[in-house]
Amino acid sequence: MNPAIAISDQDNVATALEPLEPGRVLEIAGQRVTVGAAIPRGHKIALRSIRAGEPVIKYGSPIGMATTDIAAGTHVHTHNVESRRGRGDRGAAPASPKSTELP
Repeated sequence: MNPAIAISDQDNVATALEPLEPGRVLEIAGQRVTVGAAIPRGHKIALRSIRAGEPVIKYGSPIGMATTDIAAGTHVHTHNVESRRGRGDRGAAPASPKSTELP
């Protein structure tokens, strides 16, 4: 089984199918990449450099924007990608609980 998978030729990230250890060399979608840091199963690895502000592409579709420059082989997750819909944990005030009192 492959240690990571990319679905589309347009993808600039692949999904780890098992934990990936630093220094491991992977061949994914015809690209050779060296794992830069531990990447948990289910998380993404950059297949090539992604500049800050560029889209992160998975399954042939943008899933967010890089918030920093991301080198090939880097762990790609919420610390360096922001969803176009927002993460939901930044800048939003918590919802006010509804009152249970009767008028």
